[in-house]
Amino acid sequence: MRIAVMVSGGGTNLQAIIDNINSGKITNTEICLVYSNNSNAYALERAKKAGIPTTVISPRDYEQREDFNKALLQLLQDVNPDLIVLAGCLVVIPEMIVEAFPNRIINIHPSLIPSFCGQGYYGIKVHEKAISRGARVSGATVHFVDTGTDTGPIILQKPVMIREDDTPETLQKRIMEEAEWKIMPMAIDLIANNKVRIEGQRVFIDGYEDLDL
Repeated sequence: MRIAVMVSGGGTNLQAIIDNINSGKITNTEICLVYSNNSNAYALERAKKAGIPTTVISPRDYEQREDFNKALLQLLQDVNPDLIVLAGCLVVIPEMIVEAFPNRIINIHPSLIPSFCGQGYYGIKVHEKAISRGARVSGATVHFVDTGTDTGPIILQKPVMIREDDTPETLQKRIMEEAEWKIMPMAIDLIANNKVRIEGQRVFIDGYEDLDL
């Protein structure tokens, strides 16, 4: 399975994917492209060190957002990956791309959807809200992308308990280490090995009860 990974920042989830491919925990998978909207993203350096092709297309390079959307769609169509992985990508994926790659785009979100998700909930803001609200548990979710915001079918989730002395930064770090870097590679491997099927809004996984979540 050929995957394109879309990133905007440091690329810790990208690194987790690369490491799991190299270790054999993700099978039948190769990264054919790492795309970023940010030319300064350290994720691009991670990709280059791993010998993975990279491309940068920024909305700032276009006068109209529609022109950027078309350019991004053309890039993805030219690469034609089997799966598109949003790994800390802050670009809002336009409907034209979702419709061009139905059930072929997945995203990692740093909460247990449907909690703390939707418009305005991304990055550190998710953890700030969870702590300010007094939540006792958070975590991460891998889901398919549809035309809504964090509304696509859920593939995997992993909870992380919130400590009384947590800050948004410590919670973010623990969720990445304990949840995100585990369930994103696992979801990719499951999809690569045809163990995932979608029925309506639900995802069914062959051998789900045996997964080491």
